[in-house]
Amino acid sequence: MSVIPWIFTLSWQLAPFASDIRRAPLPMALALALLAVCVAQCVVSNRNVRPSYAAYHGTAAFPRRRMMAPLALLLVALGLLAALAAVDGVGPPGLLMMAMNVPLALVMTQVLLVPVRTFLLQSLALVALTTGVLAAAGVRGGVLAGVVPATLFGCVLVLISFRPSAWSLSVMWQAEEARDVQARLAVAEERLRFGRDMHDVLGRNLAVIALKSELAMELARRGRPEAVDQMVEVQRIARSSQQEVRDVVRGYREADLSTELAGATGVLRAAGIECTVEGDSGADLTAPVQAALGWVVREAATNVLRHGDPRRCTIRLTAAADEVVLDVENDGAPMAPAASDSGSEEHGSGGNSSDGSGTGGSGTGLPGLRERLGSLDGSLDAGTAGDGLFRLTARIPRTPGTARTPHTETRTALLEERR
Repeated sequence: MSVIPWIFTLSWQLAPFASDIRRAPLPMALALALLAVCVAQCVVSNRNVRPSYAAYHGTAAFPRRRMMAPLALLLVALGLLAALAAVDGVGPPGLLMMAMNVPLALVMTQVLLVPVRTFLLQSLALVALTTGVLAAAGVRGGVLAGVVPATLFGCVLVLISFRPSAWSLSVMWQAEEARDVQARLAVAEERLRFGRDMHDVLGRNLAVIALKSELAMELARRGRPEAVDQMVEVQRIARSSQQEVRDVVRGYREADLSTELAGATGVLRAAGIECTVEGDSGADLTAPVQAALGWVVREAATNVLRHGDPRRCTIRLTAAADEVVLDVENDGAPMAPAASDSGSEEHGSGGNSSDGSGTGGSGTGLPGLRERLGSLDGSLDAGTAGDGLFRLTARIPRTPGTARTPHTETRTALLEERR
């Protein structure tokens, strides 16, 4: 919107210099002075655009002192235009074009501060003021009659130029604000759900543990052997609660492939990245395989957003008879060393994430994903694919062998030492 006043000035104020300004010292001096005032109007209009938009959107009040400069420039411009008309220094076409430009700074500031109806009434008042001043300067007949539609046209043109633009910006801002609010609400709802689940699981058990502990304490003070039985029951409830908490957390952190694909597509497209999902849907895959691939999709989408400058991302799922392959490829990856097994990739879809995607593993990001896939006899490869592309590939057998927990080998070695 800051370009609009300059376009109006170049169109309406410079054009009369070509043929309508009389080539004499006084008319040229008055015309140049009027041009300088119009340039000042453009500067003032640009300074007032941001606070005017803030007032239109309702985020801040418009400082009334900022109206002093547009009013002063309006009066100076009217005086110079009247003087130019009084010395017969400009022809009728040039006079009408200059009359359209005279109230520029004032109307561009006021158009976003008042309702449309009020603005139109104020525009009629400006038309009456401009017409009266030029009539006092000696303008008569058809030229004076033409000042009315010319000045009104300038005001209406400002209205239809500024108001829709401000409305569009306001709608986009509100949409962005709504997305932020929706995201915060989703986080709050998830926290409430998790807190409710934890309360349901632990609330009753902790109350029973407290009650039985008090009972065991009283029995122990009296030397009753039943105190041991009560503490055994407390131990059993505590272990049961521990397992229930693990089940809640496992379900809370479980990743569903179809949900993660839809979520990744939505997030990437919202960030301006063209995201396409190709291949199989994965609906017929087993739950462990879907969960592992869901974590891969989540990690890849996170790092596409965090690293490089991607414009396109392709997620491809291929389910063969004996193996499932998930490829995530994006452009805009910065040049970096080749991927390594330690999970040092930090760009494109292979960047490390701080979200702790490894459950039961020692690392986060790609190291955690490798541990997840390794427990299903799968593998993870990540690296550049040429032409600024980065590719992450996850492979899992369609029917994995015996699942291995992340530290199975370590525990086995310890057991052997004990034997």
